[in-house]
Amino acid sequence: MSVITIRDAKLEDAQRILEIYGYYVLNTAITFEYDVPALAEFQNRMKNTQKHYPYLVIERDGVIQGYAYAGAFVGRAAYDWSCEMTVYLDHTARKCGLGRKIYEALEDRLLKMGILNLYACIGYPEIEDEYLNRNSADFHAHLGFVQVGEFHQCGYKFGRWYNMIWMEKIIGAHQLEQAPVKFYSK
Repeated sequence: MSVITIRDAKLEDAQRILEIYGYYVLNTAITFEYDVPALAEFQNRMKNTQKHYPYLVIERDGVIQGYAYAGAFVGRAAYDWSCEMTVYLDHTARKCGLGRKIYEALEDRLLKMGILNLYACIGYPEIEDEYLNRNSADFHAHLGFVQVGEFHQCGYKFGRWYNMIWMEKIIGAHQLEQAPVKFYSK
């Protein structure tokens, strides 16, 4: 039986995390990024995220199989109680429950910070093709997210136009006098 571990990501994990992400950049329209970032750029992205939000990895038998993190929803103080979530699994590790495990761990940490609203920005095809299907939207719906918006033909990759949807999940109670959000601490 495999040993599954979820932990905070370290900068030393960046190379493996970038390998996972690079597959999606080069082979899919799941991310609209065209070029795999350089390691230093990717490490800088991780550092910026970790200033305020959790950045997690999930390991199976000591090998990183995926990662998930949260980030600012809009970037103004009025939106502090909302955040955007992202998850990527090694393309060979999908459909085995790791995505749910790491997303639930991330959600738990966000709730403890005082986050109330979770958002996911998802590439969405009008017609599924070899670069993009609706699996991410289905995954999020299975975890309780609902679609709240759709932008049409806003992403162009591999010579095709793709839509983008926003999905939302409310995880906390909204008060008239809301306590401030706490920055994430490991």
